Amino acid sequence: MEYLDFGTIFFFVAAVVIFLQLRKVLGRRTGSERPPFNPYTRTAEVDDKSKSSDNVVSLPRRGEVKESSFEKIDAVSKPGTPLNDGLRAIQNADPTFEPAKFLEGSKMAYEMIVMSFADGDRKTLKSLLSREVYDGFVSAIADRESRGEKVQSSFVGINKAEIIGAEMKGTESHVTVRIISELISATLDKDGVVIDGDKEAVAEVKDVWTFARDTRSKDPNWKLVATEAED
Repeated sequence: MEYLDFGTIFFFVAAVVIFLQLRKVLGRRTGSERPPFNPYTRTAEVDDKSKSSDNVVSLPRRGEVKESSFEKIDAVSKPGTPLNDGLRAIQNADPTFEPAKFLEGSKMAYEMIVMSFADGDRKTLKSLLSREVYDGFVSAIADRESRGEKVQSSFVGINKAEIIGAEMKGTESHVTVRIISELISATLDKDGVVIDGDKEAVAEVKDVWTFARDTRSKDPNWKLVATEAED
């Protein structure tokens, strides 16, 4: 499944350049393996060429998040609410966290996970799911395959996505997102007969997904740790 289509050579080259710069600044794990794509990978931003000539990006240390730096959190949640408090706690533990960028990443991950599940793409799912969620998804895929069934899906788009929950659980940051999407999906039996869904009708899907990341880890990736369907 082709889920990494940047549209133009220009953006591909730009992505490669940014990756190389980040590798110099933040480093990476030892070994020559190439990590799987994850839409939650943190990126460092350079505000102006005049501010740095040696490609070094200074990030605030934990515990040094100033009140003024919560502006981006206050823009998506009302100060004094449990959601705002949770997001602030996450940013205190991880000063690079930005809710707007996280939300964009969650939407990308949502589409990748939904389509990978339909395609039975275990490799992609493993890079984006926690062990418990991965085992559940793979079990469902195996059951489907044992019956000779196939899923035909087409992702139409996401109508709405919003962060509805956030908290620190020990050193793990947890962010819950409500996503309303449109999907064309049908399950076919071994003879190609539709037994669930519709090949042409667009269905609205409402999901509540929770993503988590250990703030102590050098691995910047978030993984899906819980799913819930909304009626």
